[in-house]
Amino acid sequence: MSLDTLKSAIPDYAKDLKLNLGSVIGNSDLPAQQLWGTVLATAIASRSPLVLRELAPEAKANLSPEAYSAAKSAAAIMAMNNVFYRTRHLLSDHEYGTLRAGLRMNVIGNPGVDKVDFELWSFAVSAINGCGMCLDSHEQVLRKAGVERDVIQEAFKIAAVVEAVGVTLEAEAVLAE
Repeated sequence: MSLDTLKSAIPDYAKDLKLNLGSVIGNSDLPAQQLWGTVLATAIASRSPLVLRELAPEAKANLSPEAYSAAKSAAAIMAMNNVFYRTRHLLSDHEYGTLRAGLRMNVIGNPGVDKVDFELWSFAVSAINGCGMCLDSHEQVLRKAGVERDVIQEAFKIAAVVEAVGVTLEAEAVLAE
């Protein structure tokens, strides 16, 4: 179970994905915790069992138990928040934006790891889930914390590639049936 196994499963027609997967993970300038937390959170968000099975063990090997749990927490809380805030944003009745959310989100305030790392993982999951409101919110927190745009872009590059690999491999599994 590894990045190499996952890359070898990518079909020839998606060679760019194979190269990009190796590049965004294997050649990333992100610190290990930011990188592997982003990889794990986006692998969960991709909803691809194969991607998650192949990447989670490497993420676990490269993260502390606290960071591993926090990356999973980022994927979980953003699965809820992205639906809630994307819906609120897309509704033409803006009165919903004035209503109290009434949803527990305690993990955002106390994720158990550096707040910047958790925000980066939440941002990357939001990229996969397509919540513009959440993307803006997390990007602003990251920028206020001094995170440069190239670091933020690195997170959404990882999200884009992990999601594309998941979609491609799931399609191949269906077509092989």
